[in-house]
Amino acid sequence: MRALPGAARVYVCLVVLGAIVVMLLGPYTGIDPTALVFLMVLFVVAESIRTLVDNGKAGISPSSSAALASIVLVGPIGAALLGFCASLLVLRRQDFVKRLFNGAQFALAGYASGNAFLRFGGDIGVPERTDFPWIVVPFAIAILVHTIMNSVLMAGLMWCLGVVRIQRANRVRWRPLATLELSSIGYGMLGLLIAVIWGVVGAFAIVLVMLPMFIARWAFDQYIAEQRAHDATLATLCQAVETKDYYTRGHCMRVSKASGMIAQELGMDAERVQTIRYAGMLHDVGKLGVPTKVLQKSGKLTEEEFAAIQLHPMRGYEIVREIGFLGEALTGIMHHHERMDGRGYPMGLSGTDIPEFARIISVADAFDCMTSTRSYRKARSIEEAIVELRRCAGPQFDPAMVDALIAAVEREGWDAPDAVEPPEDDSAEVAQQDHDDPSVPLRVAGEAER
Repeated sequence: MRALPGAARVYVCLVVLGAIVVMLLGPYTGIDPTALVFLMVLFVVAESIRTLVDNGKAGISPSSSAALASIVLVGPIGAALLGFCASLLVLRRQDFVKRLFNGAQFALAGYASGNAFLRFGGDIGVPERTDFPWIVVPFAIAILVHTIMNSVLMAGLMWCLGVVRIQRANRVRWRPLATLELSSIGYGMLGLLIAVIWGVVGAFAIVLVMLPMFIARWAFDQYIAEQRAHDATLATLCQAVETKDYYTRGHCMRVSKASGMIAQELGMDAERVQTIRYAGMLHDVGKLGVPTKVLQKSGKLTEEEFAAIQLHPMRGYEIVREIGFLGEALTGIMHHHERMDGRGYPMGLSGTDIPEFARIISVADAFDCMTSTRSYRKARSIEEAIVELRRCAGPQFDPAMVDALIAAVEREGWDAPDAVEPPEDDSAEVAQQDHDDPSVPLRVAGEAER
């Protein structure tokens, strides 16, 4: 507790105090102790087997199903008692203060959702056949209240910790919000199924419920492991590309991040956002097929050398086209150097003939290049990079993608890379020009700058 900021300590104490007051209000009459113990065991097991995501920063568990089943079987007070006590018993290493806050959070959410369930026509006890289908309406409302309460309480703590800031959004992203709420309702409906099973088979319900939970957890773990393997594979390819030039270290990952920000701003679904991130990571993988001496040449390029650079998107496509999970990312890799006016490469596409992923990566690529240090210049400020993107919007970049990146950066900020120190080894060669930098065109012998 002492490690928390003052505001966070006060907030945690208020939430815990609120939960205690709720549990002291009662009444506890009419609560089935057997059902309460069953649900508590189910909650503890479900929360203990949660799957970690986002590099261990968050977890997903089916414990909310047990919490929501409790509002039907044992009512608002029983749900509050379940959430508070079960969180203290979870079988994993966790700081006591965090356990206490999680318990209070579940207690308040359970109490609020239980009262919502009763107010909209629900009854405490095992659902009867005659209760269907009408019981679905108050239960769905209870799920919504439970989700909102948990989100608000957690957001309050994050704000007190300084992790999140309250900002006025330019527009509300209704699609992801609607998807999240629909997913929560669908997942929470398992709680109603648990209540029904309890009424049919009694204590044996714990076996019928836990078995699919363990199977689902195993399947989800396999999915997470596969995603991590994908990320590790692509990260290795990124590192191989960045050995071509000391100054481009981290460039692929930053382009991936900026591409994802643009995609989210455009309202793309989560799967496409992930795919565009993959495309951003691998957009320059074709450089592996370009001679290092060409990439690092300080003088003007010959026609043959410039042609080698123009071919790197196609080489990149050839390198990764057999990676099945990339899908639409391949078009972004192949065409990210096309221009809206048709003067780009490798195929000279123009306007909306350029794939959407390619138009996104083109903007993200140029933005990171300009805000990063290169051997021939220092990093430009974010403001200077935005001015340059706006100048090039139309002939080179899709204006909609430029506007999306600017809006995302203004709202979320952008962590520009630290200044790069020159290699200690004077013999190490670095590129003296960059085909990604729209403000410094490539120099080709015998022709205008490109």
